[in-house]
Amino acid sequence: MNIKGINFENEFSFKTSRSSGAGGQNVNKVSTKVELDFDVLDSALLTVDQKITVLKKLDNRITKEGILQIIVQEERSQLGNKEIAIGKFYDLLNQCFVVQKKRRPTKASKGSKERRLKSKKINSEIKRSRKGDY
Repeated sequence: MNIKGINFENEFSFKTSRSSGAGGQNVNKVSTKVELDFDVLDSALLTVDQKITVLKKLDNRITKEGILQIIVQEERSQLGNKEIAIGKFYDLLNQCFVVQKKRRPTKASKGSKERRLKSKKINSEIKRSRKGDY
């Protein structure tokens, strides 16, 4: 399922604050750090099943109140960080809805078994020749 076609931006809330780290006086003066909050439980665009999936797969990023938080402070501008946060949100949602293929167990082929046994025999011969009778 692809979420890119749905516009969630009406359901975002943004908070800004001062970034930490390098940046000179820009860090001290400008609120460039952006925190994107998305209320998963109150979303009108997600179905109940989709909400459950998001809550399970992103539980380490979701607060007890059911709010998905994405914090970005990579850029020196607030707008740049806001765009990165929105991109990360869509990437996270797309990753949630990717269905993993079920693994089909396979057996080792006859040739691979023979090659393994042959290499074991060669190794044992090498080790046996090292012993030497003194």
